[in-house]
Amino acid sequence: MKTPALLLPAALLAAGALPATIAAAQDKTPAYTPLRPVSECLRPDRVNEWYVVDQTTVIARAGPDRYLIKLQAKCPQLGIGQSLRFRPNRANEAAGMGAMCGEAGETVASRDQPPCAVQSISKIDKAQFDSLGSKAGKHGTQP
Repeated sequence: MKTPALLLPAALLAAGALPATIAAAQDKTPAYTPLRPVSECLRPDRVNEWYVVDQTTVIARAGPDRYLIKLQAKCPQLGIGQSLRFRPNRANEAAGMGAMCGEAGETVASRDQPPCAVQSISKIDKAQFDSLGSKAGKHGTQP
């Protein structure tokens, strides 16, 4: 008869933890929210101007399109030597797309900075691009 008495406290503890578990699951946002459709994504081969706004923010212009690129961590050496390399993830490279949409495995790197993982990429308008570009410490153009 002691077994049911032991199960009651365990059941109460489990029931008390259930709402916290449900709330935690509902609050989770995806680590990546890729830009879609893919035709709207950044094409590294078309980048003709870029700015390092701060240690976690880069903006780039590819023809008429402008992009805000947020990095997962601080990258203090990014843009030194006026070079910046935008690298799509391996799956997009293998598929021949080469687009960067803010997916896992995408990086931005420069000569003195190991690759910095991209957290997100979003399109911005010319006014936002110009405003952020005026605050940038480093910039460059691609040939």
